[in-house]
Amino acid sequence: MNLSPDPWVWIASLLSLAIFSFLYKENPVYRVAENIFIGVANGYLVTFYWHSILVPILFKPLFQQGRLILIVSFILGMLYLTRFIPKVSWLVRFPIGITIGYYTGYYIPAVIQASIIKQVQGTVLTSANFQAWNAGPWGVVWSVLIFIGVLCTVSYFYFSREHKGVLGVTSRIGIVFVMIGFGAAFGYTVMARVSLLIGQMQFLLGDWLGIIQ
Repeated sequence: MNLSPDPWVWIASLLSLAIFSFLYKENPVYRVAENIFIGVANGYLVTFYWHSILVPILFKPLFQQGRLILIVSFILGMLYLTRFIPKVSWLVRFPIGITIGYYTGYYIPAVIQASIIKQVQGTVLTSANFQAWNAGPWGVVWSVLIFIGVLCTVSYFYFSREHKGVLGVTSRIGIVFVMIGFGAAFGYTVMARVSLLIGQMQFLLGDWLGIIQ
């Protein structure tokens, strides 16, 4: 065992062990580490937003370059703080409404283009599908399977008619495809979390304790 002489490695390791103590049960050590993490994260974000966004994008152009139009953004941003003043807390609805409306209008076309139109194009008519048909029997099988899966999944979310007859069969098949998709997504999430755990264990056993290289 070759312990690290770096005090920051010791601090990071002890805080990691404090977080891992939650696996046994919630305890004061875990809560202290949790509050330290939240405090440091918020302090970092406040500093980052101040130096990287507010000062170069708002304050300097407004007060040094005279771009008075930015007063509107400044006032709307300050209205968020009225949430902490009970008598005028209703004013916070204005910046929230403007923000939600702006981002809704901005993201809806992008989501439709990326998640609907491109998905339809990728399923129905792309060069990859033609290549799959020329790739032998398995390419044809996978292309047909994807096409059937898309149609059956869409039919499952068709609620204007009762799921009986052909629609009932396709909707049940769609449920199978939906569950497969959820299972794959959950498996990917678990794999990502296990990867983070492995990285943290490598840090504790390698950088801190020096047991592994």
